[in-house]
Amino acid sequence: MFKGRHFDWSVILLCVRWYLAYNLSLRNLEEMMAERGISVDHATIHRWIVRYSPELLKRFNRCKRAVTGRWHVDGVSRTHF
Repeated sequence: MFKGRHFDWSVILLCVRWYLAYNLSLRNLEEMMAERGISVDHATIHRWIVRYSPELLKRFNRCKRAVTGRWHVDGVSRTHF
């Protein structure tokens, strides 16, 4: 999936994940990567998001468990004084 890319796959996945999960701007991500010593332009991050987010979404959805209406509560009662 990441063959032939200039950056390591872990950097690409980290940027795409942070963008999708935490509502960060592309420039925020560029700055965060710079703080970690990785020089990447916000336009490059945008291309990664456009390219990889649909594929990652498909893969994540395959692994998701079905949500049910059942709730389980443990029997531990905690009292605070």
